[in-house]
Amino acid sequence: MNILKNLSIVIASALLGIALYVQVTKHDDSVEPEELASSNAPLYWVAPMDPSFKSDKPGKSPMGMDLIPVFEEVATNQEVGTVSISPTVVNNLGVRTEPVKRGRLDLTVNTVGYVQYDEDRLIHIHPRVEGWIEKLHVKAAGNPVEKGKPLYALYSPTLVNAQEELLLAFKRNNPTLINASVDRLYALQVSKSEIDRLKRTREVRQSITVRAPQAGVLDSLNVREGMFVKPGMEVMTIGQLEHIWVIGEVFERQAADVKEGDPVRMRLDYLPGREWSGTVDYIYPSLDPKTRTAQLRVHFDNPDAYLRPGMFAQMEIATNPTEDILLIPREALIRTGNQARVVLAKGDGRFKSIMVEVGKVSEDQVEVLSGLNEGDLIVTSAQFLIDSESSKTSDFKRMEHEKELPGSIWVEAKVVSSMTEHRMLTATHNAIEEWDWPAMTMDFKVGKTVDMSPLQTGVELHVQITRLNENDYEITETHIKQAKKPEKTATVKIDSQDKLIVEENAQGDQHSHD
Repeated sequence: MNILKNLSIVIASALLGIALYVQVTKHDDSVEPEELASSNAPLYWVAPMDPSFKSDKPGKSPMGMDLIPVFEEVATNQEVGTVSISPTVVNNLGVRTEPVKRGRLDLTVNTVGYVQYDEDRLIHIHPRVEGWIEKLHVKAAGNPVEKGKPLYALYSPTLVNAQEELLLAFKRNNPTLINASVDRLYALQVSKSEIDRLKRTREVRQSITVRAPQAGVLDSLNVREGMFVKPGMEVMTIGQLEHIWVIGEVFERQAADVKEGDPVRMRLDYLPGREWSGTVDYIYPSLDPKTRTAQLRVHFDNPDAYLRPGMFAQMEIATNPTEDILLIPREALIRTGNQARVVLAKGDGRFKSIMVEVGKVSEDQVEVLSGLNEGDLIVTSAQFLIDSESSKTSDFKRMEHEKELPGSIWVEAKVVSSMTEHRMLTATHNAIEEWDWPAMTMDFKVGKTVDMSPLQTGVELHVQITRLNENDYEITETHIKQAKKPEKTATVKIDSQDKLIVEENAQGDQHSHD
């Protein structure tokens, strides 16, 4: 499918190129050919399939097609980068236009989020005395927990001594000691019900039961029966499902658009058709250095417990609309690397590709900062084909490259074929770093001062390629390589009569010296 799609684009571009050049060479049928030739002679001829190929006289293009004349009225009156298309071609290409409008941009940020416990309602259970876990009433993470129900029973000598101190205070009937002993038991996390039992029964228990301070589910359990625990050790964590958080992530460029209080709609892939509504509760002040995203927090009520920590959610954040700005349809924007362009419809079948500076981008609209005015008509369909034609002669494209490239270079080449009558040469040349050209085979025009008789197939030579304009190059000078002559080498010897003998290997000559 991709091959067919690419082939259709190539064919459409070729047809558009032919249509454009047929359009610019079309004249009134009432004018006689002799009158046209005398009053408006062609400036040059171009190839139908390659507008960069130009000739000063009629003939054949490198592809064997008749060259098309370009007249002075087209060259002088047509603005640089503007292309003209006949109404028939416009209709066949399905060209549609829309005006540039002013309005408010409704920007919706689509992002992802991760469900987690509400940390304001997440409770960690830590012992305040050392001791041993004698009995666990909750067995595994994920188990439900009811408020006031037993979690575990702890034996601790410290708790035993604290109970005995309270009983001793009762025996002495000292209110100060009694209050101090009760406060100490509360500080050691002994429940009120356990203290009331001790006051009533006056019996010391060896193990004290710790009860759940809130209802929820057991998020983590780090102990087992018989384990020894110390103060500060995390025994377990209890979380709530009735109220949860969803942590969303937005790109760095979107962080400035999102504000606290913006409405949020959330969906889950595993529950199609179900939506949750909330608002942005908090925006974290720093960005993740790895993902370059900013995090935001949304609070959701979860009475039916469908939302569970660790779930992946899709979020839509409706930001506040912008002020009155210039807007164009998103489909009209052409992005090429670090450049943004649109095709401007100038009327009477004329189009030109221009650069624009864009700001915020929504799903169907784009903010225009510069390059367009309110009411300008821009192309929203088939703009890529028109842009490819306009960019060949566009003024902004010439400004990018003309000053950077050298006017001419020398390169090693080999003649593939030669057309003396058309002063055309097909040659394979080495890579040209100055122009960022790879090694390839190209067709060149040959300058009038160059003798083409030695330029036969297979000849290796150095050629000077001159850049006439952005898409026009010409061979202006040649230097044919000469066959290397055999180098002479000499061998020096001394014979039996002490004479010096010099032997020149290349010529076979021998010279002797005393």
